[in-house]
Amino acid sequence: MTDGMAVVAMMGGAPAGGQQTSPVFMVGWLVLMMGLFYFLLIRPQQRKEKERRAVIDNIKSGDRVVFGGGFLGIVSNVKDKTFTIKIADNVKIEVVRQAVSQVLGKGDEPTAELPKG
Repeated sequence: MTDGMAVVAMMGGAPAGGQQTSPVFMVGWLVLMMGLFYFLLIRPQQRKEKERRAVIDNIKSGDRVVFGGGFLGIVSNVKDKTFTIKIADNVKIEVVRQAVSQVLGKGDEPTAELPKG
């Protein structure tokens, strides 16, 4: 009778390497990993985008701006979704707000690397 119990234990029992992990433990690890992913990747990106939107919303006429393509210009007119930018004497272009990557102060120089976004 002991041989029969050994066969049953081998067929449906725990794996040979140790105990079987509980589903609650696996769900706990999944929740922990998702929480880490959120706090290390998603939340900082959302905060950075919120700050970028605040900077773009506060742009006014006369501000110097840098665009994703590397152009520098002075804002001459602010509209709902676009800016009119003076990039040279008698040269004005209209660009969408999301194209602005950096707002410069009066004596500031653009940074060597443009922020991604």
